[in-house]
Amino acid sequence: MTKHEAKERIDKLKEWLKKWNYDYFVLDKNDVSEAARDKIKKELTDLEREYPEFVTPDSPTQRVGSALSGKFAKIKHLSPKQSLSDIFSDEELDDWEERIMKLVPGEKLDYISELKIDGLNLSLIYKEGRLFKALTRGDGVYGEDVTHTVRTMESVPLELNAIHGIKLENYPVIEVGGEAFMSKKTFETLNKRGPEVFANPRNAAAGTIRQLDPKIVAERNLEMFFYSLTFPAESKIPHPKSQKELLETLQKLGLRVNKLFVHHSSVSSIKKELSKWGKKKETLPYLIDGLVVKVNQVRHQNLLGSTAKAPRWAVAYKYPAEQSTSQVLSIEIQVGRTGALTPVAILKPTEVAGSTVSRATLHNEDEIERKDVRIGDTVVIQKAGDVIPEVVKVLTELRTGKERKFKMPLRCPVCHGAIIRPPGEVVRRCVNPKCYAIHKEQLAHFVSRDAFDIDGLGEKVIEQLIQVKLIEDAADIFSLEYKDLVHLDLFKDKKTQNLLDAIEKAKIIPLPRFLFALGIRHVGQEMAETLAAHLQLPTRSVTVAHEQKKSQLALFEEPRDEEKIEVAEIEDLIKAIHNMPLEQLQEIEGVGGKVGEAFYEWFANTNHIAFLKKLEQAGVKLTIETAIKSDKLKGLTFVLTGTLPALSRDNAKALIRMNGGKSGSAVSKNTDYLLAGSEPGSKYEEAKKQGVRIIGEEEFLKLIG
Repeated sequence: MTKHEAKERIDKLKEWLKKWNYDYFVLDKNDVSEAARDKIKKELTDLEREYPEFVTPDSPTQRVGSALSGKFAKIKHLSPKQSLSDIFSDEELDDWEERIMKLVPGEKLDYISELKIDGLNLSLIYKEGRLFKALTRGDGVYGEDVTHTVRTMESVPLELNAIHGIKLENYPVIEVGGEAFMSKKTFETLNKRGPEVFANPRNAAAGTIRQLDPKIVAERNLEMFFYSLTFPAESKIPHPKSQKELLETLQKLGLRVNKLFVHHSSVSSIKKELSKWGKKKETLPYLIDGLVVKVNQVRHQNLLGSTAKAPRWAVAYKYPAEQSTSQVLSIEIQVGRTGALTPVAILKPTEVAGSTVSRATLHNEDEIERKDVRIGDTVVIQKAGDVIPEVVKVLTELRTGKERKFKMPLRCPVCHGAIIRPPGEVVRRCVNPKCYAIHKEQLAHFVSRDAFDIDGLGEKVIEQLIQVKLIEDAADIFSLEYKDLVHLDLFKDKKTQNLLDAIEKAKIIPLPRFLFALGIRHVGQEMAETLAAHLQLPTRSVTVAHEQKKSQLALFEEPRDEEKIEVAEIEDLIKAIHNMPLEQLQEIEGVGGKVGEAFYEWFANTNHIAFLKKLEQAGVKLTIETAIKSDKLKGLTFVLTGTLPALSRDNAKALIRMNGGKSGSAVSKNTDYLLAGSEPGSKYEEAKKQGVRIIGEEEFLKLIG
């Protein structure tokens, strides 16, 4: 980047950061997420550090807070308000500790960690022990007078408690700082009630604080936690000697403190606390976006002092954002197992939700056109739960005029074969059945965890097996021998034998997983389970060794060396489907016309039948799920999210079906329970939004006795 280009980029970033900050902090508009603003601000900070000659006093990196709206009276704070420096990793926490230790050599520091509530910062002034003024942060020097709304908040005392035997009328002017917020429950109720719908609890709290009518505020049940305290040095009230004492003093005064603060003797202890809340933050009744870490002793705080913008003795550790920004370097086409062409944005690497992202899906050409994504654009990307990153929106304000529009290819970029876009679909597809990309993706799907689950057959191994012509289709996998593999680049003696053992174990597979592995259009995991439940196949008993049972068949029984199980032949599966009329298939609940037709046509294809018979000759057998044991869950639909402590997701789904229930893939109005484990994804929030009952593994097991 040239100096001229850096100047242009800095000016553009400053201009829009100022606008976005005003929209967010003053107008309560949330067009650009806080995570995206943080990323843009970091980019600006990095550029200003590299080109200090372009730093100006009005830069968003050089100021605290934001401009006032003009709706309310401007009042000067008793002391200027500073913002905390943000950090985003354990490494940055270590760097902070190293910096402050250099400033206080020989001192032993201890720390306090407090939950960083995602709300609105307020300063309250008490005169003679009674609430006098309540101010927003404003620009750090002047705040807006919102006393009339804060007085309605039940968590804010109108009169302080008398402590140390001092009468209220002898109290000095006391200023306390804290965070006003709206609980998740109140937020959901408010949005359901309407007519105004808020983007998140933080926006709802900010919009409520600035209401002209205090009655509206009283109805919205805002809350507040306090964490700072300032009063004159000559006061008869003893000054706290530590942040811990300060929090205790606030409580004695009758001010609400978040009691989840923790005293730490080391940074390693802080890291454990950060890790704990990173996993548990969704269980809190309010939103947090990190932890605030403070040096505990006031003596040490005074020694460390402050910069012009922030105290050196405190930092805000923010958890990885689910949104970030990056620049689109190019757009490539990915060909999937069904021939679908998916445009993928190649990004300048950036951190999202704790991992480095350099690719994000653009879904299809209609989405590119709707969002107007161009090569060179600065974009907001998002990663939620286990969903792959996607481009959410384009920051068109940051365009320079050098961005280029993308055009979908007219031929397959891999095999150069013909492409079609079927009527009514948004996806273009390669129709060449011998396309290398389709072939490779189909094989990867066949051996994936939720299909045949053959450990050791990764993408590079599959590519090598195709290139040396050891496999033409997935059935050839089951004919591989030791002598075929051991001389290949990616194989050594132990790895070869481990793969052959995994292939042998995979020959016995539950019917739903087998149907899913075939890669039939519209037949995902849930649909495969639905179809399998309606196929009546003759079975015979076979004996399997303990190792096979443990890897493929065991659900809940105690392991034994051998066990008899019921298996069906692939030939009987073919007959059962051929004997079932298409209309009967489509009448199965949840199947419908499109899925039924795709399933029926797949089994009518002679090439597919030849492939199935090849699998049968290789020794593949289908296990039939245990019959329903009870009707304890009859009529109930469950959706799963997160990692369960003891059960695997497959075992949990099997238990649901064995007790008469159904498992769904997405939360809807028909969902009765969300079974949630650790680190739940977006389904957790959706369940709360729709009022679906959320249970853990222990409660689930109680339901089925």
